Amino acid sequence: PNETNAEYYVQRSGAGLIITEGTFTSTQAVGWLDAPGIYTDEQVEGWKKVTAGVHDAGGIIFCQLWHTGRASDSSFRPDAKDGRGVGPSAIALKGEVHAPRGKVEAEVPRELTTEEVEALAEEFRKAAANAKEAGFDGVELHCANGYLLNTFLDSKTNQRTDKYGGSNENRFRVVDEALAAIFTVFDPSAVSVRLSPNGVFNDMGCPDYREIYAYYAKRLDELKIGYLHVMTGLGFGFHEMGEPMVPADFKKLFKNGALIVNVGYTKDTAEQVVEDGDADIVAIGRPFISNPDLVERYKAGAELNPDAPVSDWYTGGLGGKGYTDFPKMS
Repeated sequence: PNETNAEYYVQRSGAGLIITEGTFTSTQAVGWLDAPGIYTDEQVEGWKKVTAGVHDAGGIIFCQLWHTGRASDSSFRPDAKDGRGVGPSAIALKGEVHAPRGKVEAEVPRELTTEEVEALAEEFRKAAANAKEAGFDGVELHCANGYLLNTFLDSKTNQRTDKYGGSNENRFRVVDEALAAIFTVFDPSAVSVRLSPNGVFNDMGCPDYREIYAYYAKRLDELKIGYLHVMTGLGFGFHEMGEPMVPADFKKLFKNGALIVNVGYTKDTAEQVVEDGDADIVAIGRPFISNPDLVERYKAGAELNPDAPVSDWYTGGLGGKGYTDFPKMS
């Protein structure tokens, strides 16, 4: 992160809570171009500029801890003996992944050994410790969208026969261990998890999704994490393996913390789902890209800026173009 990144987040500090973009926890976790990490001293120093600016503006900010798993290409690790992405099982996703040279066909991932899976807890603990040193108020563990932890949770991608595969309890074990390690750094109230039960992105979706995600929601409730962040909207794709899970499905299971839902909500639909008692908070993503003062616009009933072009979502930032140059209300 640099000064421009800090400016971007400070511009949006009016949000009740900022959750950062996915932030890599190691070199093995990398699977996207120009995305930040939280595993080196230099990265920690960069994030300090962001968190200090957000705090000075009265905001709260959590770091989203991200390991892309099998959704990564070996070209991100050219010096490694086997630089392929990793997963619970050697099952390739059907489709393309990002690479330094552009999108490429996904490789068959390297299956992690039991010892390597056990070591993931320490990787996430260290990332959480770095996040705390960088000034973050908490962390969100990314267990969604077909990335590493999501592939452990889903029966489609986890065919292991050791203690990390088979039953719902075993598939949840890696998340459970990661959270236990993170709790040594942050109080559980400052820790959260993101899930995508309806998601198809990165070739996800399994027939038993309703059963397994109900189980995971109950387990996370028992751990008393601060909030559960669930992608219930279908705007990011739906696997169509049954009826989609909705906010109310999770609200009745997750009671010890706040339930945050997102994907595709407008001001009106967000207010409605909260008013109905089916969620506590709604996370807004895409509208915040082109509306740094989104909260003020919502309060004033003001018109929003046009949506940012998709080309700006991941490539904006050079000199602030398509990143920090969106106008505020006059």
